[in-house]
Amino acid sequence: MNTIANLNGVQLELHENGFGGCELRLCPLAKVSDRVTQRSGVQSRPECRTSNPGVLKPDSMVQVKIAKDSMDFGFLSGVTMQDSRTTHGLQFIESKRVLATENTYEQIVTVLVNPDSCVHVSHHIEATPVEGTLRLWSSVTNIGDEPIELEHLSSFVLSGVTPFAPDDAAGRVRLHRFRSWWSNEGKYENELLEDLHLVRNWQGNMLINERFGRVGTQPIRKYFPFLALEDSEAGVFWGAQLAWAGSWQMEVTRRADKVSISGGLADYEFGHWMKVLQPGETMVSPKAHVACISGRLDDLTAKLVELQEALLPEPPQVEKSLPVIFNEWCTNWGAPGHDKTIALAKRLQGSGVRYIVIDDGWAKRPPEATMQSNGDWIPDLDKFPHGMKATCDALREMGFIPGVWFEFEVCNPGSRAFEEEDHLLKRRGRVLTVGTRRFWDLNDPWVVDYLDDRMIRFLQENGFGYLKVDYNDNIGIGCDHADSFGEGCREQVEGIYRSFKRLKDKVSELVIENCASGGHRLEPSMMALTDMSSFSDAHESTNIPIIARQLHHLIPPRQSQIWAVLYPDDSVERFMYSLTATFYGRMCLSGPVHDLSDSQMTLVHKAVALYDKVAPIIKSGTSHYLGETPQNWRDPQGWSGICRISRHSGEALVVIHEYENSGLSVGDIELPLDGDWCIESMLTDATTVEPDFYEGSRLSFSSGRPWRGYVLYLKRGPGDI
Repeated sequence: MNTIANLNGVQLELHENGFGGCELRLCPLAKVSDRVTQRSGVQSRPECRTSNPGVLKPDSMVQVKIAKDSMDFGFLSGVTMQDSRTTHGLQFIESKRVLATENTYEQIVTVLVNPDSCVHVSHHIEATPVEGTLRLWSSVTNIGDEPIELEHLSSFVLSGVTPFAPDDAAGRVRLHRFRSWWSNEGKYENELLEDLHLVRNWQGNMLINERFGRVGTQPIRKYFPFLALEDSEAGVFWGAQLAWAGSWQMEVTRRADKVSISGGLADYEFGHWMKVLQPGETMVSPKAHVACISGRLDDLTAKLVELQEALLPEPPQVEKSLPVIFNEWCTNWGAPGHDKTIALAKRLQGSGVRYIVIDDGWAKRPPEATMQSNGDWIPDLDKFPHGMKATCDALREMGFIPGVWFEFEVCNPGSRAFEEEDHLLKRRGRVLTVGTRRFWDLNDPWVVDYLDDRMIRFLQENGFGYLKVDYNDNIGIGCDHADSFGEGCREQVEGIYRSFKRLKDKVSELVIENCASGGHRLEPSMMALTDMSSFSDAHESTNIPIIARQLHHLIPPRQSQIWAVLYPDDSVERFMYSLTATFYGRMCLSGPVHDLSDSQMTLVHKAVALYDKVAPIIKSGTSHYLGETPQNWRDPQGWSGICRISRHSGEALVVIHEYENSGLSVGDIELPLDGDWCIESMLTDATTVEPDFYEGSRLSFSSGRPWRGYVLYLKRGPGDI
């Protein structure tokens, strides 16, 4: 069998794997040379250089393991849960095309069954609104009479993505990932398979792998749930991004000269996940966003980000123009109040700021607490003596939309909620406490009612239109559940999803910000439930432009909220460095703006006015990367930037930042533009930026001074600054 289908600009091949099941291969439909096409994953299984080629077991298009399975030969226990007896026993039943309807996209569904293990597996490949991308997921149903202990289920497996000949394998295949730590999100890395020691052994039939991921409820820490594999000779990329806010894993596997990639929920070994499927019960995996392109990594990540954008629900009406936010956290540092808020609003009138967000500190705290006393959510009437509604009403009368901070999924010491042990997550019978936080059981009806009263009713009655949802710790491997800690974690994530959906359903036109100590939830499922996300907690550091630029690879810029914390003693260069960094995404201002000089406030007004002009490009454009990402983000050297070109008009946005020893000089920057362009508007402290768009689309710089930022708004045709 060699079933071929073209779906959404990707060529799919389902190959019979010789063991009753199927393997899935993808190839871009973009025209490339015959040599490239033949070597980028569309031909049959490669020849294995071994005395017994029959031992080479191709990878199934679905990986599934139940507890009673023994693992395949090859020292796999503790390394991977692929190649189980259940997987090898899957038998192909049918592959069918399901046509699109008004509310769904076209699918190819492949049915596999293992009668000995009593599992029925459906593998789904779904077209999307973005050519060259697909969504993949799997489901498994217990068709037996006894419960099944499910320990592993993949969302996607792409097999044989590089069936190159053994004699030219070395130095050809690269793994691309993005690392992440707190306030340093999105560090790009790429490695040869040889550098990962994924090198065939003398026999050639052993599976070797690189398994990585994240455990818990902060999915973006150490790695983003993203993977790309490149055949550098063919110029082809295969990439995937998981849409899941809990424990996840991805794997690169190699057997002889055949490489596959896969991913899904963290399995029993990696994430302590096991689910007991009762007779007739079905388990559905998280969805994976997948793309296959001929080109560069930038082209692949652009496709996956465009797919995220295309799947976003319709935003509240106010969000369509990407309004500017002011958050008072770096102004009051946990001590907001009515008078302080109104004073800020008066200072910001006429600036173009639309949202004013009251951050942590509005609720009562016990005497020993200095910040983040969550759980009871009783307004502090010493700070807001007329109640929160009076503050919200005053803000709305001044033309602002009031916002407020909640960390609703947790509670802290000193609150009554902290002692509600019957309604908090537990592990081994003890209340799960991480740092100073305990976690509500979001599947408990009592907790749902409690949050309806303390949060949703509070938002409704006081007239808040903006909600910042923070989440500052992680439940780790999970919590008590009859099946496993990992299943407890998975069900808590489902409860998180329902909580966010409930907020949207109950509070009309509510704008929600997704924050998890900054950027620990920057993955597609949470992005789709919220209107924007905190890009990082790097509020005042010099690495802000670096992180913001990197995240163009991973999330839609129109959802990436970037802070500019402004101080009256900032130099002109530093002031502009901060303001211009917000043009990588959503502009959010903070800091003691009431102490800014009139000339500094004039710069703020100018920046917001320019931001309003370029917001459509941020909202719908294609990013091209300028310069090089610094290796040292603490003390960055050089310069970097983007050129973002509108998808709908002859407009472009250029954002550039200089760090230490930038080395910028005349003619350094050539933009990816064709035709005649002009600088319509510019934001910078410099006077030494000169366009040269009629000879190679170049920008000229002459300063080379550190810590400077530049924003240029470009249009086709002649014009003036």
